[in-house]
Amino acid sequence: MARFRLKSLLAVAAVAAVAAVALALGTSPQVVQAETVLKAVVNSDLKILDPTWSTAYIVIRHGYLVYDTLFALNSKFEPKPQMVDTYSVSPDALTYSFTLRPGLKWSDGTPVRAADCVASLKRWAKRNAMGQHLVEAMGGESGYEIVDDNTFKIKLKSPFGLVVEALAGAEAPAFMMPERIASGPINQQITDTTGSGPFIFKKDEWQPGNKAVYVKNPYYVPRKEAPDYLAGGKVAKVDRVEWLYMPDNNTALAALQAGEIDYFESPPLDFIQLMKQNADLKVLTIDHLGVQMMVRPNSLYPPFNNYKAREALLYMVNQNDMMQAVVGDPSLFMAYCPTYFMCNSDNQTDAGAKPFAKQDFAKAKQLLAEAGYKGEPIVVLQPTDRPQYAAATTVLIDELRKSGVNVDIQSLDWATITARRAKKDAPDKGGWNIFITSQGGPDVASPMANIWFNSACDQANVGWACDKDLVSLVDKWASEPDAAKRHAMVDQIQERAYVSVPYVPAGQYVQPIAFRANLQGVLEAGVPVYWNIEKK
Repeated sequence: MARFRLKSLLAVAAVAAVAAVALALGTSPQVVQAETVLKAVVNSDLKILDPTWSTAYIVIRHGYLVYDTLFALNSKFEPKPQMVDTYSVSPDALTYSFTLRPGLKWSDGTPVRAADCVASLKRWAKRNAMGQHLVEAMGGESGYEIVDDNTFKIKLKSPFGLVVEALAGAEAPAFMMPERIASGPINQQITDTTGSGPFIFKKDEWQPGNKAVYVKNPYYVPRKEAPDYLAGGKVAKVDRVEWLYMPDNNTALAALQAGEIDYFESPPLDFIQLMKQNADLKVLTIDHLGVQMMVRPNSLYPPFNNYKAREALLYMVNQNDMMQAVVGDPSLFMAYCPTYFMCNSDNQTDAGAKPFAKQDFAKAKQLLAEAGYKGEPIVVLQPTDRPQYAAATTVLIDELRKSGVNVDIQSLDWATITARRAKKDAPDKGGWNIFITSQGGPDVASPMANIWFNSACDQANVGWACDKDLVSLVDKWASEPDAAKRHAMVDQIQERAYVSVPYVPAGQYVQPIAFRANLQGVLEAGVPVYWNIEKK
């Protein structure tokens, strides 16, 4: 009893102390509120902070928290102004003028300037396919013109019908950052995360392999419109977001069920139906277009520097087998999707796909031999902490072996894989030959915005797909201002892609999220975002 009375006295003293502080600040004790914390288990460990240096999901989602964009897509996949207040297009459609919203500030309190945005666009374009095509249409970086602190222009030398769409990309957007940061060398990762987004990254609390922390940005000025997909007002309604890395899905699921965490980005797909039966949980599909899984070969080194070896992969991969292993639940995946540009999108096509609809290991062996493959070890990166990727990679390894490939399996955590895959070292010197990843959302449906489809050689995403003919076809597509005419050009683009094979589509599925029922305002934004969420 004495111990109980002591605890009670301490509790009363604590309440009295809070009340005293509140009175000293000129407020009543009733308005003193505890910090609202949202705890989320994310799909991988955050080790890279530069969203222009890596296209890994975790890095892009980090970007959406701390940075903002000039434009953003709404739920109809229409680009809408975000940091931009107003913009205009000249009658010849060769000059675009952009004026920023008043009062925008970086998270260090300094004002956002047009010069910052131009520097950010330059950095983004060095890595992004849409940005590269935009700069080409501009005739180089001299096409940017800074008018004053709030206004800049993009001046084209040749038609480019997707200027605003490029700036509003969802999967690899043009995140804005201060000029002093954005102007750094593109081959060096940025470590300063000063942004103008709804949250601030707490670098002093960052624990790679365990936790990343974000707090509400007091300088952020949200738009007045209601949130709609990635557009509209990004209002931070919790004080603090904690990203937790739990490589074991069962542990994460148990934590969600127990209320120890609030949000689970990638719950095991074979548990989705079970979670739907739990009244304390909600399951939500935030990306209705879905996720495209892919096999990405390294085009720099044999055998996949030869298009015939990449074509061999098309004969090996069976999408239904992949999806059975990855998803299991037939209601969540397609048995077969023949397009590079997402089934159920406006650019869906089966052009060029027919020869590869049926698995043929004998044909794969023949093509590998024609490519000069003689049994050398093929380095396959297999993640230890991404169950879906691991399952797909296991199927791929079996398919490679049935095609006569000598497989060298490198089992690594996903964060290490994202770092290793960025290296251009030879496979036997710390590099790689092949790995599996995925992408989702409206960007995939665009021949230009699809970051893994970009075949601009050294400027392409990791794997460095290289096909100037394919790039030329995409250029012509992007230069066409008429949407109907662009649509008619997609077949020719995909036919060429099934020759050069930048990657192999391995299936399309949806990945719902799961969260506690006391969360309100979770957005169907294509990717997990943490603004607009209230914790009741």
